[in-house]
Order: sequence, then structure tokens, then C-alpha cells
Amino acid sequence: MIEANNPEINVDELMDKIRQEVAMRQSSLPVDERGWAMTPTMVANINQIEALLNNAEFKAQVRTDLPKKLDKFPFNISKPLQKFALKLYGFLFKEQRAVNFSLIEAVRESLALNKQLIEQIKALQVQMNGMSDRITATDARVNNLSDRITATDAGVNSLSNRMSDRITATDAGVNNLSDRITATDAGVNNLSDRISATEERHLRNDTYLKNDLAQQKRLITMFLEEARQRLPEPFSQEQLQTLVNEDQHLLDAFYAAFEDQFRGSREDIFKKLKVYIPLIEEAKVGTTDFPILDVGCGRGEWLELLRESGFIARGLDINRALLDECKNRGFDVIESDVIAYLQSLPDGSLGAVTGFHIIEHLPFTALIKLLNETARVLKPGGLAIFETPNPKNLVVGACNFYSDPTHRNPLFPETVQFMVNSQGLSKVELLYLNPVENSPFNQEDAGTTILDGWFFGPRDYAVVGYKG
Repeated sequence: MIEANNPEINVDELMDKIRQEVAMRQSSLPVDERGWAMTPTMVANINQIEALLNNAEFKAQVRTDLPKKLDKFPFNISKPLQKFALKLYGFLFKEQRAVNFSLIEAVRESLALNKQLIEQIKALQVQMNGMSDRITATDARVNNLSDRITATDAGVNSLSNRMSDRITATDAGVNNLSDRITATDAGVNNLSDRISATEERHLRNDTYLKNDLAQQKRLITMFLEEARQRLPEPFSQEQLQTLVNEDQHLLDAFYAAFEDQFRGSREDIFKKLKVYIPLIEEAKVGTTDFPILDVGCGRGEWLELLRESGFIARGLDINRALLDECKNRGFDVIESDVIAYLQSLPDGSLGAVTGFHIIEHLPFTALIKLLNETARVLKPGGLAIFETPNPKNLVVGACNFYSDPTHRNPLFPETVQFMVNSQGLSKVELLYLNPVENSPFNQEDAGTTILDGWFFGPRDYAVVGYKG
């Protein structure tokens, strides 16, 4: 009877009902514009759950009396028996009550936790709404900034286009100005070259005139002196010969000017003569005891190169205008006929005898005497160097050679080599120098190689012999 009137609480069904109720309420929980809200239905459901829990807790307590309906017949029993029945019921369902209380307490804790979670969700939603507002404001600021950047970009692009147009116009102006400056520079350079050529021509003419006037003055002075000494007596044979000898110097100034015009600049000749310095160094000549004699020294390019290289040298020439130029540069030079001067020197007194473009001016007998005297005055181991135009280059031999009216005839290289060897020098070699550049002939073809040698071969050669 007691069990019939106090049915056992089904905990599983109660938990299922609670879960369904919570799920239903969560799914139906409305969300307003500011977040979660406790609606009246939600409050009523919570209150109902609490009422159920209170009812379950009440029924789970220990019974102190029987239900009222058991006081009626035929259930009414004596009080002692009722107390015994109650105690027996309490004893039998003691553990069930403990379980029921635990479940009720757990459900209460779960309900309280759900309330806390709802409050936290509400607070979190408020925070999210605040962050959303801040994000919205930030988006608005970003959009505003983007609009300003777009406007700035447009301004920058407009300014860049304007600057580009101005730079393009400036570049065009600069290029135009550069072209004008280039044209002006070209005109100035052309004018400078013309002025330099004019100055050089005037300088040569001035030098020629000065030298010629000096020679004429020297001749007139000599003639007047001789006339003063002899008058009223007639000139002697010796005095007349002196006047005749002066006749060979009438063209000294002319030939000096001719050298400046046709021989080339001092710098060009200076570069070409450097090829002979190793020969002088190897022979160990050009010392105080064995100096170098340069016959026909001309303007003194070889004397200058020897001095700069540390060698002792002396020059020899009969052109007084050229000798004056050498003396002005501080070179040791002598005015004398080459054969006569060599004959005045003792045997083995010179380290080297050189002559550049001199032997083509001499007749054959004078050339033989020159080579013979050269071999005599050289010390053992001394050397002779004579450079002359190369007739194997047909342009040189048939044309350029005759540009100098004082040239006698071209000299065949092997013939000069034989002449030097026959006059007492040994180890006689031929050095071919100064080839013509930019030859149009193919050097790999035998036929055109011959043409290259004829027309574009070396313009000069030197014969080098040693005293044994």
C-alpha cells in the first residue's frame, strides 16, 4: 500500500525531460538587437523545473505519517502498526532517498549552471556587440582612409603626369641644348685645329725665315769682313774658297723647315726610335769611355731618347739650322763632315755609330768610306745602326722616297747588308720597321700576301752590324 501511494521517482525520465526542456528553450530563445534576453516563457519553464525539483525533494524525504487516504477503512490500522510500517518503509527506501537527493541536487546545480551560462552568454553577446560597433567604426574609418588614399593616389598620379610632362620637356630642352653644345664643341675643336695648324705653319715659316736670315747675315758678315781685310787688294784663293764653302749652307733653313713638314712630329719619331734601345743596352755602350755618335743627327730625337735612357751620345751634322735647334735643347753636337770627323777619331774609340735616314743621301764611294771608317772607330763588341727607306715597299721605293729632293737613290736591303759585312762588321742583320696599317689584303692567301708586302709592307729597314 505504501508503495502504491508513493511511487518511485524515475530519474532517467526526469533527466530526459529536463534535457528536452533545456534544448527546446535554447532553440526557442529569442535574440534581440542587443543580444540574449530572458523571455517570460523561459522564466516560467525555469520556475516549473524548480517546482518539480521541490516536489521531488519533498517526496524524497522520510515519511512521518501515512497518507490521509489510508486512515479510511479498510486501510486504517493501529498507530503502533502505522509507525512500524513507516519505519519499515523508511528502512527499505533509505538508499533510494539518498540517490534521489543526489539527483535533485545535481539537477539544481545544473540549473544554476545554466543560469550562469545564460548570464555569461548575455555578457559575451554584449561584448561582441561592442566589438561589432568598434569594428563597424573601424571599417568606416578604413573606408574613409581608403577614400583619402584613393584621392591622394589620384593627386599623386596627376602630379606625376605633370612632372613627367615637365621632365620630358626639360629632357628635350637638355638634349637640344646638348646637341647645340656638341655642335659648338665640334666647331670650337675644328677652329682650334685650324688655329693650331695655322700657328704651326706660321711657326715653321717664322723659324725658316729666321734661320734663313741668320744664314744670309752670316754670309754677308763674312763677305764684308773678308772684303775689309783685303781691300784694296784682291781676294786670295783661300778667301774665295771660304766664300764658296759657305754656299752649301744657303739651304739650311729651307731643309730644316722641310724636315718639320715631311719627317713627322718629334713625338712620332721618338716612339719609332725606341725599338733600338734594347740593342744599345745589350751591347753595353753609351758610356763615358765609349760614347755613341749619331751622324746626321737632324733635330736630335735620337739624342734626346739616349739621354733620357741614361746613355752618353754626341751628334754630328752640317745643317746649321738643325744644329742650333739641338744646341738649344742642350745636346752635344758638332758641325762637321761625317767622313772627315770619323777620320779624325782613333781606332776603337766609339761604342756605337748610328745614322737614321742619312745613307740614302750619300754617293756610293762616300757610303763605302762611311762604313769603313765606322768599322775602324768601333770598339770590339760595338755596333753600327743605319736606318733608311725600304724600297721593297713599292709605294716607298717608287714614290715616297723622292719626296726629299736631297735623296740620291733607294738602297736595296740585302745590298746594304753585304756592304756592311764586307767593310769589317759581323753578325749583320736586317730589321724591317714601320709597316703600313689597315691593309686590305688577306694575309692567309699566298697571292694577296705578296701584294700586301709590295704595297703595305714595312716602310723602313735598319741594318745592324757588330765589331768582332
